[in-house]
Amino acid sequence: MRKPRDIDAELRALSDKAKGLKARKITQLGELVAATGADSLDADILAGVLIAAVEAKGGEVTEGWRRRGEAFFQRQGRTSGSAAGGRRSPASRSSGDAAG
Repeated sequence: MRKPRDIDAELRALSDKAKGLKARKITQLGELVAATGADSLDADILAGVLIAAVEAKGGEVTEGWRRRGEAFFQRQGRTSGSAAGGRRSPASRSSGDAAG
C-alpha cells in the first residue's frame, strides 16, 4: 500500500512558492522602472502614466508602446552581450547593465 499524500504540506509548499513568485515579480517591476529611467519621475506622474496605460483599450497607441518596449529589451540584450537573443527579464539585467 502506498503512503498517503500530505495534502496540507503540499498546500503550504505551494503557498510558499506563490509568495516567492509574487515577491520576485514585485522586485522585477521595480528593476524595470529603474532600467527605463522612470525612477527619476515623481511618483504621481509615474502612477498617472501607468493608469493611462492600463485604461488604454489597445489599438495603435498600445501597439506602439509594445514595439518600443520590445526594442528596449532587444537593445539591452545587445549592450550586455546576451547570448539569448536579447530576451532577458528585468531581474537578469539588474546586476550591472540596468543602470544605463
